[in-house]
Amino acid sequence: MTKSILLAVSLFVAPLAHAQDLHGAWIATESDATGDQTEHTLIFAGTFFSEAIFGKAHGKFIGTKGGSYTLNDDTLDLTYEFANQSPNLVGETKSVSYTLKNNTLELGGYTWTRIDDGTPGDLFGAWLISGRKREGEIVKRDTSGPRKTMKILSGTRFQWIAFNTETKQFMGTGGGTYTTIDGKYTENIGFFSRDDSRVGASLEFNYELKDGDWHHSGLSSKGQPIYEVWSHRRL
Repeated sequence: MTKSILLAVSLFVAPLAHAQDLHGAWIATESDATGDQTEHTLIFAGTFFSEAIFGKAHGKFIGTKGGSYTLNDDTLDLTYEFANQSPNLVGETKSVSYTLKNNTLELGGYTWTRIDDGTPGDLFGAWLISGRKREGEIVKRDTSGPRKTMKILSGTRFQWIAFNTETKQFMGTGGGTYTTIDGKYTENIGFFSRDDSRVGASLEFNYELKDGDWHHSGLSSKGQPIYEVWSHRRL
């Protein structure tokens, strides 16, 4: 009886532990004929993922894609919610084989090196913007619709993406590295699809976790005061 229970528990825990192995951020680089390097940054958080592609030296944005994922033996089933270079991917699920050994991931024709495993960082996970403060009141926003603004964070990397799963429209993205120290959340911008001139800038915000939500306040990249509420993404 005890052996049966232990076996059942191990069968339940094993796939979860396997999924945890991918959590965090990964990078891969490629060079063109002139020697210019393109960086791919891949983040897995919970059951969601995103990949950003940009010039390594200057941060010029090239592309992004992502959505949700599940593990099935030695394949990843990737369901796309945004893909600015190939909008027809949105809504499709692709099975991709992968191998993981130590901190090296072979996936999609690239060799990825782990940057972090989801730590440190109080804000590891996938988040959806769920409210804003207006005239002193928090105005909630429905997160179940097709138009979403998602922010996905590993232990040290972040990316935000605005997209619409129904129209397959991509509205924008940005990302880079971040820190959370003494109630301050600081973003260091590594790429920004709307304005390459913002690359290299650092933005500091106040952050607080209240009832599981992330309260984010300070000045936007345009210098405007903001107060946003982000909720953990479940679906």
